[in-house]
Amino acid sequence: MTDTTHPHHGRPWSILLVIGIAQLMVVLDATVVNIALPSAQRALHFSNDNRQWVITAYALAFGSLLLLGGRASDFFGRKWTFIVGLAGFAVASAVGGAAQSFGMLVVARAVQGAFGALLAPGALSLLTTTFTDPDERAKAFGIYGAIAGSGASIGLLLGGLLTSALNWRYTMFVNLVFAAVAIAGGLVLLHHERPEHRARFDVPGLLSVSGGLFSIVYGFNHAQTTSWGNPVTVTFIALAVVLLAGFIAIERRSRHPLLPLRVVTDRNRGAAFLAVGITSAAMFGVFLFLTYWMQQDLRLSPIMSGVAFLPLTGLVMVVAVFAQTQLVPRFGPRPLVSLGSLLAMAAMLLLTRLGVHSGYAAAVLPTLLLMGAGMGLIFAPSMSSATFGVAPADAGVASATVNAMQQVGGSVGTAVLSTIATGAIARIPTAASVVHGYTVAFAASAALFALGAVVTFALFRRGARVARPGEGASAEPTFVA
Repeated sequence: MTDTTHPHHGRPWSILLVIGIAQLMVVLDATVVNIALPSAQRALHFSNDNRQWVITAYALAFGSLLLLGGRASDFFGRKWTFIVGLAGFAVASAVGGAAQSFGMLVVARAVQGAFGALLAPGALSLLTTTFTDPDERAKAFGIYGAIAGSGASIGLLLGGLLTSALNWRYTMFVNLVFAAVAIAGGLVLLHHERPEHRARFDVPGLLSVSGGLFSIVYGFNHAQTTSWGNPVTVTFIALAVVLLAGFIAIERRSRHPLLPLRVVTDRNRGAAFLAVGITSAAMFGVFLFLTYWMQQDLRLSPIMSGVAFLPLTGLVMVVAVFAQTQLVPRFGPRPLVSLGSLLAMAAMLLLTRLGVHSGYAAAVLPTLLLMGAGMGLIFAPSMSSATFGVAPADAGVASATVNAMQQVGGSVGTAVLSTIATGAIARIPTAASVVHGYTVAFAASAALFALGAVVTFALFRRGARVARPGEGASAEPTFVA
């Protein structure tokens, strides 16, 4: 039964609606701008070499500041961190939509990412602390997982609609609508809860992890536009390794760690973090290259390219809710996440047979359905497991870690798969050689999903965890076979 003594437990489903709108805005913003880029490039007169920075600026700020955003949520309170994140994201979106130069657009995208890093962990930590009843929690995380798994494809559709019907600027302005609704709902529904104990901020930990995450995202994106042997690429990836290793050493010794290691050393949570990271890296093979193929070979418009992904979006939503509410309580996350990874792997292997003259119904639709089922089985159970049993004081930073794995995984996957595809294309690109490059990238994506299946099956505990509302992060897990 819902606990009405907690200020958020009396209206949890209304709060979920607000959280869902905010999270959808953040997730789809990673792809909604992609389809608008050619139009923005023509309007602001920037080069192909600079085009990638519109995407990279968002990813760099978002990925590198997520743990700061998560700890801010725990430190200052979730309501105001959430609302400030929404307001800042909206202002940055308005500036980006009104941009009169390339520099103005890139700065706006970076500020969007920074406020997104404040907003996203706040949203998930609110969900974690609002839904403590096991049945309601399962439904809520099923819906949240559906949004996380389908947001990228929704962004492609929305980007196509707005660019075609209006112009590219509305892919930024649309965030004002999302943010206004979520801010209004947050002000009415959320209650400020002052943290009982405010630990000192872990400045060394913050600097090392932010620098490490920035370096890994920048290094992999730089490799995409230059080469893996480029001195700048090598320097930043090496710096990322050093800084992240230093972060772990700092957290082990800190009295007030930014990321308490108990959050990530729990076996199920560690498996969930890896599942989200690996899946995010692998799934961009679908959205990136399949979008290119649909527009170049099938001659689909941006709108129709987005529509073509709707079967995947719909199935993610249905499977995520069903898996989280009906299957996880019986079987636990281990078989579901592993099976989801195998289904996604099968989808990628089917896509390796794609050719210049392949058709949508025979070659693409079955793979999208397989992929949708797989992602539904992965995202909802993983995101629920990643925050299950975390103490309220650590909910924000645990949520930030999930988002960091999703963002960094997506950035790394995009860079690696793009490099693989480019390397497989002949010196003189033809339609056939370009598609061959895509299929090689699909094969690499299949290998990533296979890795995800093995890792999650090995790490997730067997059986379903018995939920005990209010269980702290340090509590011993209880499982039933």
